[in-house]
Amino acid sequence: MYKVVTKRFLNEAKSICLFEIEAPLIARHAQAGQFVIFRLDEQGERVPVSVAGWDREKGTVTVMVQAAGRTTRMLHTVEEGDYITDIVGPLGHATEMEGLKKVAVVGGGVGCAIAYPIAKEMHARGIDVTMIAGFRSKDIVILEDEMKAASNKLIICTDDGSFGEKGFTTQFLKNEIEAGEQFDRVIAIGPDIMMKFIAETTRPYGIKTIISLDPIMVDGTGMCGGCRVIVGGEVKFACVDGPDFDAHQVDFDSLIKRSAFYNTEETEQSKHICRMTGGKRSNG
Repeated sequence: MYKVVTKRFLNEAKSICLFEIEAPLIARHAQAGQFVIFRLDEQGERVPVSVAGWDREKGTVTVMVQAAGRTTRMLHTVEEGDYITDIVGPLGHATEMEGLKKVAVVGGGVGCAIAYPIAKEMHARGIDVTMIAGFRSKDIVILEDEMKAASNKLIICTDDGSFGEKGFTTQFLKNEIEAGEQFDRVIAIGPDIMMKFIAETTRPYGIKTIISLDPIMVDGTGMCGGCRVIVGGEVKFACVDGPDFDAHQVDFDSLIKRSAFYNTEETEQSKHICRMTGGKRSNG
C-alpha cells in the first residue's frame, strides 16, 4: 500500500490533480522522462502516468493526473492520508540530455505536466530552455509559475486567446525558429495530433525532435504488446523502448488509429455509475 501525502488541484477546472505518493524505492531511482503504473485497488486496471517529480530524501514521487476516464476520475476522489494499492516503477528510459545546449520544450494540455520536469532538469543542468505551453483555454492552464522557473523563456498560448498568446504551439515554435533561435533539440509532449504537427514544423529545418508517447499500455514490460508503435518502419514498444522516440521516424497515422481502438468500449463504460460519487464515468 502506498500513502498519498499531498493532493492539490492545478487548474480552475479541477481537471488535473497533483499527487505526492510515498514510494521510497521509486523516488530513489526516478529520472525525468520516466513513468510509473498505478492501481487503485486489487480489482483495478493498471494506469501508466509520467513521473512529474520526486523527493529522494522524503521518499516520495509526484504525479499529475487528468480526470480523463473512470480510473483517473476515481483517483481524484482519493484524499491525503488515503492509500492506493500499487505503484510500480520507474519504467521506461529517461530523456537524453547529454551535450544539449539550447532546447525548445513544447507541452500541450496535460502534456505540460510531463514536459515540465524535463524542462526543469535541463534548466538545472545549465541548458538554455525555451518552453512553449499550449492549452485550450484559461481554465485548464497549469504550472505557470513552475514552468517559468524551469525555463529561460516561457510562452503560454491558448486556442481561444483567453490566457497568454492566442494560437497554437506549432505557430509559436515556428516563430522562434524563424526569428533565429538555434535549437539543437525540440522535445514535444501532448496530444498525438499536436506532436505530429510539431514534427512537421521542425522537419524542414532538420532539428532533431523527440516526442514522449503514452499509447495503450497494460503491463509496462513489453509483454502485452498494447503499446507497440511503428518507428522508422520497425515495431517498438513504448514501455520498454521509449517512451521517447524520434518524432521524424514515428508513423503517426498508425499511432492515432491505434489510440482510437477502444473508443467504443470507452463509450459503453461512460454509463458506469461510481458508488463513491454517484457520477457517470468513462473508462480510463
